[in-house]
Amino acid sequence: MKAIGYIKSLPISDPESLTDIELPQPIATGRDVLVKVKAIAVNPVDYKIRQRVSPEDDYKVIGWDAVGEVVAAGEAVTQFKPGDAVYYAGDLNRQGSNAEYQLVDERIVGHKPKSLSDADAAALPLTTITAWELLFEHLDVKQQDPGRTNKSDEVILVIGAAGGVGSILLQLAKAITGATIIATASRESSQAWVKKLGADHVIDHTKPLQPQIEALIEDKGIGQVTHIASLNGTESYFESYTELLAPFGKIAMIDDPGQPLDVMKLKPKSQSLHIEFMFARSMFNAADMDEQSKLLNRVADLVDQGYIQTTSGKNLGTINAENLRAAHEELESGKAIGKIVLEGF
Repeated sequence: MKAIGYIKSLPISDPESLTDIELPQPIATGRDVLVKVKAIAVNPVDYKIRQRVSPEDDYKVIGWDAVGEVVAAGEAVTQFKPGDAVYYAGDLNRQGSNAEYQLVDERIVGHKPKSLSDADAAALPLTTITAWELLFEHLDVKQQDPGRTNKSDEVILVIGAAGGVGSILLQLAKAITGATIIATASRESSQAWVKKLGADHVIDHTKPLQPQIEALIEDKGIGQVTHIASLNGTESYFESYTELLAPFGKIAMIDDPGQPLDVMKLKPKSQSLHIEFMFARSMFNAADMDEQSKLLNRVADLVDQGYIQTTSGKNLGTINAENLRAAHEELESGKAIGKIVLEGF
């Protein structure tokens, strides 16, 4: 089968940083489904792994966002059959989606949204799982039925709301919670984007947060912030989080702070800090791995009902080494808008 891999961590400008290769087609056993990959998306985790993790003895194939068709199923598979269209993020410990065929445990696979193209659906899994687990498992925001949401007393502050995870998190919060959503964005285009996706209020993260939140409380009559989704810059804002967050409030983060956080600042108000890493379930074979399959199916329904839109930004064409190097280069530059997708071999 065709695949794209690397044998040594190299700068993306080097033609050997990602190369076209041929590998044996894998065989499905146990709870694995064998998926013929039709479209993929590229995430920052791709280039971080490429830069930091050298293969032990053979080519390493990365990629953690895919849409495809099930072509075979292991003997213990119960949720899928050949012919099913699926989407998933996969497992950091296993071969990634930059290949014609991929084995994936059925417990982390969902049925693809019917209303989206393969490429548009490929943009969703990793950020969707991250946003869902952060919102509903770590922050424990109360869910409501879509289209029937009544305003609750929950107030969510989303830092870095215009990024990939934020763009899904805002939509989920708008669609199936009654929370008031405050998003941060600095550029005019980013502010318009987060409002479109569901933010009730927008503040500028390049300015002190506390005065802006206090102004919203006074002018708009909103309650105190009860939940914070910290999607970037956690070390820069952590102290202000503890000040503006209500007693027993929750913070959930996804980034890697460059310096230690003084978590004891949370104690006076009995606040809590949570860390979301969407690969934790698959990496450690968690007892509830199938929660990821369930949430992907739930979100597929929300997409097909019109509550969630794709965050696909640019389609770079065929899945090959040249186009993947271009995708990595654009992501590394920090200038990508929306998810970068590729389709077909």
